Amino acid sequence: MPNTSAPAICVRGLTKDYGRGRGVFDVNLEVDAGEVLGFLGPNGAGKTVTMRHLMGFVRPQRGTAEILGHNCFWERPQVQVSLGYLPGENACMKEMAARSFLDLLAEMRGMRDHARMMELVDVFGLDLGARIGGMSKGNRQKVAIVAAFMARPDVLLLDEPTSGLDPLMQERFLDLVEEERARGAAILLSSHIFEEVGRACDRVAFIRAGRVVMTCTMDEVRSMRGRGYTVEFANVRERTRWELAHGNESANGSDRAVELRDVRDVNALIRELSSYDVAEVTSRAQTLEELFLHLYEGDELSGQK
Repeated sequence: MPNTSAPAICVRGLTKDYGRGRGVFDVNLEVDAGEVLGFLGPNGAGKTVTMRHLMGFVRPQRGTAEILGHNCFWERPQVQVSLGYLPGENACMKEMAARSFLDLLAEMRGMRDHARMMELVDVFGLDLGARIGGMSKGNRQKVAIVAAFMARPDVLLLDEPTSGLDPLMQERFLDLVEEERARGAAILLSSHIFEEVGRACDRVAFIRAGRVVMTCTMDEVRSMRGRGYTVEFANVRERTRWELAHGNESANGSDRAVELRDVRDVNALIRELSSYDVAEVTSRAQTLEELFLHLYEGDELSGQK
């Protein structure tokens, strides 16, 4: 890893306007060596567009995107040397066998030692003799993961990295991310699987309509999370009485339960429920997805921290 005090990934005022509100607008991001930044937002929010700028595929209209001090568009060859990229859309050559494809990439990167490649092949149980085009989506994703990680890059850009993987392979992938972070790699991880981000990342950046609207640590995210509760009433009449009291009768006619999201004042909830005939109350931590939706709906994502 180069000896520099600057962030390994540095995006400043990045803007690319495709019209009709599409694109990215004044995006600012930083990722240090040995850090994983989660990049969260709904489909079309600008995550992949930002990744493509960092890969040097797109020239910004305004602002800059730099990796290890190199301008991603104007110095793309220097950037590519130290970069591992896992695209959201699998770009592996489908007519090739997995081994031939990985060997070709290794040759292009000047890799003489294939030990790391074979180690990752073993970790993910990849059949090197299989033709990529005949593989399942999950196995094609394994090929892409090995390709991104096998050169031990200083910077990793991961766009929906566990798409198609089964739960066991997802666990192995998250272990791999932790291993690379401990080695000192800077990792930008874009995902819609919010619990995956919660486990893997040090910080998260929320993007909405092409703008980064909040960046915070995982500890700060945890402090913002409320709890969700499922309240099962003794009968439908009691559930209906609750719904009417809250101006909402959305539950199924025969359902006795209601779902409550983002409950912060548990004592107030208990006091209110004391006037109802309640059969059971269960609780769970609010997911990151629910937190994002709550902030989005409440328009509380008003500025980047």
